[in-house]
Amino acid sequence: MSNNGKSAATPSTTDLAFTRESPYGTKAEPTYSGALSFLRRRYTKDLDGVDVAVIGVPFDLATTNRPGARLGPRAIRAASTGLAWAPPYAWPFDPFEKLNVIDWGDVFFDQGEPHKIPDVLTKAYAEFVDRNVTTLTLGGDHFVSYPILKALHAKHGPISLIHFDAHSDTWADADGRIDHGTMFYHAAKEGIVDVNSSIQIGMRTLNAETHGYQVLDARWLHKHGVEACIQAIIERVGKTKCYVSFDIDFLDPSYAPGTGTPVVGGFSTHIGLQLIRGLAGLDIIGMDVVEVAPPFDVSDITALAGASIAQEMLCAFASKSI
Repeated sequence: MSNNGKSAATPSTTDLAFTRESPYGTKAEPTYSGALSFLRRRYTKDLDGVDVAVIGVPFDLATTNRPGARLGPRAIRAASTGLAWAPPYAWPFDPFEKLNVIDWGDVFFDQGEPHKIPDVLTKAYAEFVDRNVTTLTLGGDHFVSYPILKALHAKHGPISLIHFDAHSDTWADADGRIDHGTMFYHAAKEGIVDVNSSIQIGMRTLNAETHGYQVLDARWLHKHGVEACIQAIIERVGKTKCYVSFDIDFLDPSYAPGTGTPVVGGFSTHIGLQLIRGLAGLDIIGMDVVEVAPPFDVSDITALAGASIAQEMLCAFASKSI
């Protein structure tokens, strides 16, 4: 016997999603095998002592173009195994030495009753909010941000939104519609987000109405660059509680082809990662990476981009405790 009583056939260095003995630290496991979880974190429904829960929401019934984002959580988890063997290279700390991060799995809902899904998601996230567990959500289409924000708003009041996207997702809409291009219109109209401290970055589709959000579109970011954008975000959000939402189509289709509504003229993965790193120190209370659609991906580069952005979000969140 070896490995603390485990046989050689079942060592504690494999299948870390189930065999991890401590929630802290980073351990290497073969990237090509083992039980899947995000960054090899322990898979559990137990929220005791948990700082961050990674949650999949495999929902894409609100898409307006190509479906497939329901497969995003699984693809992002699979891609994350290539990142899990070592701490993130761009940070002076390992977030897993600071945070107890679990993979909670996916929220269940009945796709045959789509009108009920928003309330199901809000109720599910209310449990995490009540337990003071911060969530990192893997979408799913972008509509999923709306019921999550509703759950956070019930406790924290109006929230600042930091939104990276090719689309504003603020087109005017009828009350009650489920659409991944209108949910931030509803969030503003209902006071779920505070538009006066919220900012949207990277838009390159026409919407003449800002609804009060500060919008730094693709032309602005290409002209002024990453550092100016980070400074604008910090000035806009300040010390307010904020939610970070990253639609993978913020990236140019050459870097993220696996998405439902790709728009050319976007940004490199490097720029996306730099921007997320610039959020260090902000009071982040929730995060998501959405719209990864594996059926349209090439060599898993979109899933890997999503996993990498999510990993940087964990680091940015961890940085506020330094």
